[in-house]
Amino acid sequence: MVMSRRWTGDDNDTEEMRCVVAETAELTGTFNLQDYIGVFKHWDVQGLGKRIDAVHRKFDAMMERILTARDAERRRRREEDAAGAGEEATKDVLDMLFDMHEDEAAEMRLTRDNIKAFMLDIFAAGTDTTTITLEWALSELINNPSVLRRAQAELDAVVGASRLADESDVPNLPYLQAIAKETLRLHPTGPLVVRRSMEPCKVSGYDVPAGATVFVNVWAIGRDPASWGPDPLAFRPERFLEGENAWMDVRGQHFHLLPFGSGRRICPGASLAMLVVQAALAAMVQCFEWAPVGGAPVDMEEGPGLTLPRKHPLVCTVKARFDPMPALAADEGAAAAAAAGEE
Repeated sequence: MVMSRRWTGDDNDTEEMRCVVAETAELTGTFNLQDYIGVFKHWDVQGLGKRIDAVHRKFDAMMERILTARDAERRRRREEDAAGAGEEATKDVLDMLFDMHEDEAAEMRLTRDNIKAFMLDIFAAGTDTTTITLEWALSELINNPSVLRRAQAELDAVVGASRLADESDVPNLPYLQAIAKETLRLHPTGPLVVRRSMEPCKVSGYDVPAGATVFVNVWAIGRDPASWGPDPLAFRPERFLEGENAWMDVRGQHFHLLPFGSGRRICPGASLAMLVVQAALAAMVQCFEWAPVGGAPVDMEEGPGLTLPRKHPLVCTVKARFDPMPALAADEGAAAAAAAGEE
């Protein structure tokens, strides 16, 4: 969808992109003395500036290779079209950005640096955050086996044992949706939402001047006993299936739960992120049994970073519960037969 290629596997570009995204999230969320103490403004005492520059150079070089290759491919397509031998190609996001870059009549043309920044936004916002949310969800399920068993029972009843769960099943899996919401309540991928005040105002008796940077503590809001009752730290998805919370959405309409922010600057990928997280979680819960190593609870300590990762990567034991390969092979066979019939 973004570059007409899969960013999975162990090839060099994929590993390099993973490292860039992970390090960008870590550095952005690290406390930097230069941001808060004026005397250190021009001194890189923590070495963060040097690390940020290194990550920027690495990403810039990688994206330059990708843009150069795409530029050559687009020129080849145009030559084939001019010769009448070209086939209509499906455009991806990168193609559309190139169109804006090459449009001389555009009011504001994109530069190559603009394209690189846009692509970093897409990868940083859409990969690390999803992975971290799934890791927290699995950690909570392993530490709460009764919740895991109930989720598996729901999947068995709705999806069955003849096929793999997919996106179309999510609306019929209310308990799985509740697990995703409860995960985002306790472990929001954006624990602090940063905003700038447009005009002077008062918040809880405090004067906030115009132009002030305001941090909305989404992490604390999701753990507030005034909103979540006497057990705000307990992982209990049932809270989203009962009472007023049964109608609570994560897309900025209920201010007790703001994992994606709210208003005009809400995360534009909120709906896609929820669908991806829920569909991926459904497949993992359906296909595997998850358990802690040695029977000890999973450590739930949080690490530093803009996206609130786990301090230690999740280590657990996994046992196959459902083999999706026969169903996937049957689907591929049916699709191939349908395509052959159309020809």
